[in-house]
Amino acid sequence: MFALGGSLFTLLFIGVPIGIALAGATALIVMFDPFLTYPTLFKAFFTFLTKYTLIAIPFFIYAGFLMEKFGLVGGLFKFADSLVGWVPGGFAYATLIAAVMFGAISGSSTAMAAAMSVIAYPELVKRGYPKWMAAGVIASAGGIALLIPPSITLILFGVITEESIVSLFFAGVVPGIMLAISDAVIIVGVSFIIKLPRGTFELKKVGETFIEALPALFMPVIVLGGLYGGVFTPTEAGAVAAGYALIYGLIFKRKLFLKELMPTTIRTMNLTALVFFLLGCVGVFQFFLANKGWPMEIADWVGTLGLSQMGFLFVLMGSLLFLSMFLTGVAILVLTVPIYFPVALSLGVDPIHLGILTALAIEIGSVIPPVGLNLFAVSGVTGLPVTTVIKGSFPFCISDTVVLIIVLLFPALALWLPDVLIVSHFK
Repeated sequence: MFALGGSLFTLLFIGVPIGIALAGATALIVMFDPFLTYPTLFKAFFTFLTKYTLIAIPFFIYAGFLMEKFGLVGGLFKFADSLVGWVPGGFAYATLIAAVMFGAISGSSTAMAAAMSVIAYPELVKRGYPKWMAAGVIASAGGIALLIPPSITLILFGVITEESIVSLFFAGVVPGIMLAISDAVIIVGVSFIIKLPRGTFELKKVGETFIEALPALFMPVIVLGGLYGGVFTPTEAGAVAAGYALIYGLIFKRKLFLKELMPTTIRTMNLTALVFFLLGCVGVFQFFLANKGWPMEIADWVGTLGLSQMGFLFVLMGSLLFLSMFLTGVAILVLTVPIYFPVALSLGVDPIHLGILTALAIEIGSVIPPVGLNLFAVSGVTGLPVTTVIKGSFPFCISDTVVLIIVLLFPALALWLPDVLIVSHFK
């Protein structure tokens, strides 16, 4: 175990990408293990990638990219602004609302942070918001996509653990809304300290922007409604989302559709290839761990520590937050889930609740320096120093941590909606 861990972190320390480091460390160990061979590892790699549910990932990525290119994110933002832009700090609230709505389309935290940086940041600064606050709101709002379905993080967790992705989707709704509310509370607090600008309310503008945003709002209705009604599986939902985006672009954005179709497709393929390579390495890693029996050994060792279920969860969340300072969310999932998941099950932790807690920890990690991807996404698009983005996101990071603790202490916040909505054949 120590040889594997030492090899892995040595490779990571010298800058080797996470997927190659994971596969390479395992390959090094195999050289000294007579019971494992390279052909078996190659088989484990490709066997893991044959999971049907994995097809949902490129579909949802493709749908999010297409809708971003076709201007539907901008429509969502205008609609949110017309609803709440008239209150003090209203444009910041509008950014949060648009983030929640776009999260139900893209499922990608970094993609949403980048998109909002392009759309919202110039307008926030133009309306008199401090640059640090504008950047902080956008960076923190981006993390909401990790909880709101269709979350790529929850899909990956479901694939790795073989838990119901539909259950995970619906379990993320209430915590995702809680994140948005907690961020709104921070905006309220800031509005008492500094005078935030406000717009004007126009009922006519609400109607106009609603019509503009309607195509984007209709997609999550189709996806979630289809899942709830049992019309299609999560994988088929991804295909429906991508098909919807393609049809919309072909009908309403014909010139832009022809211009952006190939670049967007290539962008999706590149990201999909990266994600799938990491997942293949997960398969190798899981195969190796299973053959060595380490998860059960770790579970037995944790049992000797006398940790309660709640104590274990607090230690786990602290560990995930610490790791998020150095690793990306995908890397954390790849490295930790195969190890801690069997331990959690042995302690009676609900796997769906565990998935939501993991996503929340990764969401907070997206704005924790030095590796928080949302920090760099916002910094790269806006041209602001990363330190300025960190300053703005820090209060939101604290409020999001409070949400994590509340959901940890009260599992029903995550488990109530799946229990109420999901039909039996999904379980």
